[in-house]
Amino acid sequence: MKRRSFILASSLLGASPSFAAAALKNQQKKSMAELYELRTYTVKDQQQQNMVEDYFNHAAIPALNQSGSKVGFFTELKPEGQTKIFALISHRSIEDFFGLEEKLSKNKKYLDAAAAYLNAPATEPAYVRIESSLLRSIHGMPTIAVPEKKPRIFELRRYESSGEAAAKKKIEMFNEGEIDIFKKTGLTPVFFGETIIGPLRPNLTYMLQFDDMEDHDRSWKTFVNDPAWKKISAIPDYADAKIVSRITSTMLAPAAFSQV
Repeated sequence: MKRRSFILASSLLGASPSFAAAALKNQQKKSMAELYELRTYTVKDQQQQNMVEDYFNHAAIPALNQSGSKVGFFTELKPEGQTKIFALISHRSIEDFFGLEEKLSKNKKYLDAAAAYLNAPATEPAYVRIESSLLRSIHGMPTIAVPEKKPRIFELRRYESSGEAAAKKKIEMFNEGEIDIFKKTGLTPVFFGETIIGPLRPNLTYMLQFDDMEDHDRSWKTFVNDPAWKKISAIPDYADAKIVSRITSTMLAPAAFSQV
């Protein structure tokens, strides 16, 4: 038994069975935590969009899968002008994340398949810019939930907070019951991630899956009217005015080759 596990087990010997079981469950969830890279590509035209799509479909996703990553690939459901592209990449550890570039640089099959994207000339670049954030899963949902492969849409939501303490309080709220209320009322979560590197910190970012917009509207209505939600949201420390300063919602459509 590892030292940390031994110390935890020893400290729980005098605890009640229910308390010990809950503590061990939380420890196991924390040890399962994943990292997520969320990339947003700005592209200026369909040619760039096609190049980024081809890169992920034929080069990036096969190579990333070899490292144990899952990859979601999305465009905006109702874009204003040329769509932005969103890519969600899971990583099992920080070592996997930092070691990825070196692995890819030695993968000939990847380099051949990615050549058009990687070597695009400055006069005809593959994209305008990439914005990336690194997120850490929360223990209420430590791993990504890959949805059934069927017609579906997604909502990507970002909750910004006024400070670190407020952001931690919002994460606590999800861990202590809000995720369970989501699932009970038809809101199907894909991942929850606390942004540890990236813009607009502190923030919590998460994704929900729906069959269509009717399902989206119906599920949110059920959620906001649920007695359990009304109860937890009435707790003074969990008031939106204290812990959430801005909410951003983006509706997304998955590409046919998306693994999420």
